[in-house]
Amino acid sequence: MNDAALKSDTQDIVVDEVFPHAPETIWKTLTTGELITRWMMAPTGFEPVEGKQFTFQTTPAGEWDGIIRCQVLDVVPNERFVYAWKGGHEGNVGYGSRLDTVVTWILSKVESGTRVRLVHSGFVLPKNDTAFKNMSEGWKKVVRNLDTIVAEQVSSKKQH
Repeated sequence: MNDAALKSDTQDIVVDEVFPHAPETIWKTLTTGELITRWMMAPTGFEPVEGKQFTFQTTPAGEWDGIIRCQVLDVVPNERFVYAWKGGHEGNVGYGSRLDTVVTWILSKVESGTRVRLVHSGFVLPKNDTAFKNMSEGWKKVVRNLDTIVAEQVSSKKQH
């Protein structure tokens, strides 16, 4: 099978929300390690610098150690943040199967604040069905958490 045929079997998760905050405020929460810990999970070795490698640790399964290996692919301050998201193991079926995907955050200023668009692309189906299903729900929660942490940052600034 050629690459084009394989590509047609991939799915993307898309979460699109508008938050009443400035892109700069959301960007800070999106690209600060200590804040990422609060709305997603703790990154190790994170810096929002192109080429930088970092990891997240989640629940191991079977042959997989639970480490999500990421690499920053693109950084356009206050607009676009992209990183590779790789994990799993070839020997696993279902949870913890091999995953080679890309996470893209796009921020666009709109009248009522900022449109936050998350695209997690490259899920190979049916192999990544479990990850796709779990992460489709998970990313919705993560984006809501992001908004909560951004709102906290905004209100703590107003109090100082």
